[in-house]
Amino acid sequence: MPPPPPPPSRRNDSKASAASKEENIYIPSFISKRPFYAGEEGDDQSDYLEHQRLHKSKDDQSKWYDRGKKLGPAATKYRKGACENCGAMTHKAKDCLQRPRAKGAKYTGRDIQADEVVQDVQLGWDAKRDRWNGYDPKEYRHVVERYNHLDELRGLIAGANKDKGGDGEDGEGDEEANNKDAGEKYAEESDMGRHQSTATRQLRIREDTAKYLLNLDLESAKYDPKTRTMVDAGATADKAAQLFAEEGFLRASGDAAEFERAQQYAWEKQERSGDTSQHMQANPTAGEFYRKKERDEAERRRAERQKALREKYGGDDDADQHAVPAALLAAAVTESEQFVEYDEAGLVKGAPKASAKSKYAEDVYVNNHTSVWGSWWSNFKWGYACCHSFIKNSYCTGEEGKQAWEAAEKQRIGANLIEEPPSQEEEKEKEVDGKTDEAKEPSQQTGVKRSREEMMGGVSEAELDEYRRKRAAADDPMAKFLGNDELVR
Repeated sequence: MPPPPPPPSRRNDSKASAASKEENIYIPSFISKRPFYAGEEGDDQSDYLEHQRLHKSKDDQSKWYDRGKKLGPAATKYRKGACENCGAMTHKAKDCLQRPRAKGAKYTGRDIQADEVVQDVQLGWDAKRDRWNGYDPKEYRHVVERYNHLDELRGLIAGANKDKGGDGEDGEGDEEANNKDAGEKYAEESDMGRHQSTATRQLRIREDTAKYLLNLDLESAKYDPKTRTMVDAGATADKAAQLFAEEGFLRASGDAAEFERAQQYAWEKQERSGDTSQHMQANPTAGEFYRKKERDEAERRRAERQKALREKYGGDDDADQHAVPAALLAAAVTESEQFVEYDEAGLVKGAPKASAKSKYAEDVYVNNHTSVWGSWWSNFKWGYACCHSFIKNSYCTGEEGKQAWEAAEKQRIGANLIEEPPSQEEEKEKEVDGKTDEAKEPSQQTGVKRSREEMMGGVSEAELDEYRRKRAAADDPMAKFLGNDELVR
């Protein structure tokens, strides 16, 4: 009896593909059924759960151009069609990124560069719109090294200041350095490396009334929401504008101005050295102390400089040094409580605007003219308005020149040939003349020529009747008595 076949190996079962398994009828249809967007099921499809498998696809995000990659060694001889500047075949001279040579590789045949790798990277929809695609994280290492170098320099400066401070101030210097390190550690950095945002300068006090609520008149001073300031303060005739001007004057005087200068000093100190210990609100005493110390130091240096100048050039008398001539005292600007505000052009807001003066001579009349050249325009020509003359520097002819110009203009456009309609008086005169013409002799009337319209229109019945009445027939016995007032006996 032959031995039974060996049992199937589990190792082979583990290696068996999932596609060779029979369909499990207990798997729900919404899992086993292939969705429409996964493609059609083909005849050679052996795995009915392929759409549920985890497929390893290539990531399009990692595809990018190999910048600077070359294709093997460079050629030793210039090739036809290559770049005339560097000798590479992958680009032309106008697209070459090498430094323009005085004599290109086409003419010298030296230092021919290797060809670049021209890639056709097929990016997906997301890869095309990824702003960080192709970014090398190793480039950020330079930024980290730069900041570390600045920290080392800052530490060296702090150590040098500590050594200059002396032994008596070691405890105070260590405490200040520790506070500074703690402030830098927990401070929130904004753009440009600041530890404290300076945007708080634009915020207003809670008790202040909004500027745009004090007056809603459109003709008054206007509020610019972008800069949070008042614009068009030249409307000083309005009470609201005066109120804004007075408020701005008060904010820029007295302790308010001093506070602004102290706040600006704290910000500048923090910007230059990164020292957050001189905070205006958290530690105002330290800020005022260092500020006063710097003022005294600047005053001391100024006094030493003046003393050195006196020793070098003479003039020990302080009265002679500070004496001001009377002419300068009269022209000096003195302090005043009158509020004056200037605009961007340096002019006083609200003041009447003076007409701008030209650098050329104005209102200069020559050759008896009463107007300047260019005061009159006609027929695309400039001239004088006093005499209508187009000739520059000509002698003025006055009203006669105007009349001559009008006559010449009428003759030019043919205005004299156009017959004006007769007035009522002229029509009455014509009617009177018509009546007198009827009383004239027939011999005089026969000399009048007929118009073309009358000749083409034919003879009317009235004209024919008049002709018959006035016709002198040769066989008429009474024709010889026409026109004679003599009596026949």
